[in-house]
Amino acid sequence: MKRFILSSAASLITLSAAQAADLPVKAKAVEYVKTCTLYGPGFYYIPGTDTCIKLGGYLLADVVVNTNADNVGNTAGAGGAKNRFTNGYTWRSREDLNIDTRTATEYGVVRTYFDTVFQWATDTYAGNGTGATVYSPAGPAPFSQAPNNANGGAVANGTVGVYYAFIQFAGFTIGKTASQFSAPWLAYPGNSFDGLVGGGSTITGVNQFTYTAEFGNGVSLSLSAQDQTAYYQAGVNNLAAGGAWGTSDYAGTIAPDLVSMLRVDQAWGLFQASFAAHNNHAAYYGGTELSGHPDDKWGWAGQLALSIKNIPTGPGDTINVQGVYTNGATRYNIHELATQAGTNTLYGGTSLAGAYQSVGFGMAPDSVFAAGGSQQLVSTWGFRGAYVHNWDPYWNTSIYGAYAGVMYNNTAKGLICGPAGNGVGGTFGATFGTAGLASCNPDYSIAQIGTQTQWTPVKNLTFMADLTFIHLDQKMAGVVTTSGATVGKPTAVYELKDQNNVLLLLRARRNW
Repeated sequence: MKRFILSSAASLITLSAAQAADLPVKAKAVEYVKTCTLYGPGFYYIPGTDTCIKLGGYLLADVVVNTNADNVGNTAGAGGAKNRFTNGYTWRSREDLNIDTRTATEYGVVRTYFDTVFQWATDTYAGNGTGATVYSPAGPAPFSQAPNNANGGAVANGTVGVYYAFIQFAGFTIGKTASQFSAPWLAYPGNSFDGLVGGGSTITGVNQFTYTAEFGNGVSLSLSAQDQTAYYQAGVNNLAAGGAWGTSDYAGTIAPDLVSMLRVDQAWGLFQASFAAHNNHAAYYGGTELSGHPDDKWGWAGQLALSIKNIPTGPGDTINVQGVYTNGATRYNIHELATQAGTNTLYGGTSLAGAYQSVGFGMAPDSVFAAGGSQQLVSTWGFRGAYVHNWDPYWNTSIYGAYAGVMYNNTAKGLICGPAGNGVGGTFGATFGTAGLASCNPDYSIAQIGTQTQWTPVKNLTFMADLTFIHLDQKMAGVVTTSGATVGKPTAVYELKDQNNVLLLLRARRNW
């Protein structure tokens, strides 16, 4: 009887368990994505959190006519050669992805922002002086050689880049974003041409630590320390290291650039005043510590920017203008993409008897120095601006222009051009010779003018054409003997002469 009772109890327990297993189990509640209305359209709550997120980006396809380095000026290297090494076109496809997160706290909003790009672009060929050529010979080249299309050695012949990556909290901005010195339109007052001179840029962001104070009524003040090494070093050129304008001779990092910016943002437009202090820190005169070094010199830059909205010519029409002056801080005028980063060697034709072709030179470092001497700071001034007119909701056209002038002091001119100003005894004469050189002057200027038309048939889809004319006004006169084997230029006599160039950008862009 005892065994029977225990056996029956065990059977009942087993049967109950089996029946319980067949009963429906209440599912865990699904957390649906909810719209976040705190920060504008496009934000959603990350499920299970109080953080809002927004995804965005764009895809574009460019074709730029008559350039080897995308849409940046084409005034150096193979692009400036104007021969069979010059690309008839450069093609670029790019996908941009940005992620914006925001969380409300008792100290204000905590924001993170990340912007990255994936792209593939046409590279270029270079000669080796033997009748053979190499495709993308430099691999991932520095900005001065190929700012947007250095694909050699990259995955699938493409590149990945980080534009912005920063945190904002309680008035502080920490990370990589546009310099506080730059105007809100960066290098684009009304254009898609990347090489516009006349002001600060950092289109792809610069590392910084910034505090911004808001005073109300659209008035704000930003104080910033930003990294100078990636985008704000134009060169501390050691004339003893070779070359007509010397060779850049940087030491390690020692001081960030210090930037202040006052902005007034109103319904009528915007006014901004910016200032930057830039330390020029050179290494050694020679190859070792025993050769000595020049002392550091601080340069500076000042800029004013003005935007006028809702002008009488039509709804949404805008005028954007800015002007800048620099001394020992050249990149705040001629930025990292402009005219091959301030390094210009542009060839052209000639009618001068005995000359093979003509050439125009221009170099814009922060400073130059000779062995045993001090740094001589280079000064620049410039402006850029644009007028944008909307014909209707689908079409708009802009007219834009820019100018930058580069000025060396008398000591620097003497080191480069010699005491008589004819190249004798200077680095220019040592590099190119002095026979036939009528005048030596390293000063030069760049002028740019262009027009852009955009068609937006549907929201967030735009087709555009952007035509740019560039004029290099160099101050040298006479002839020099030079060569350029990598771009097919023979050793010959070249007339020193102003040069021109034209570029055409065709683009399709879809924002999302």
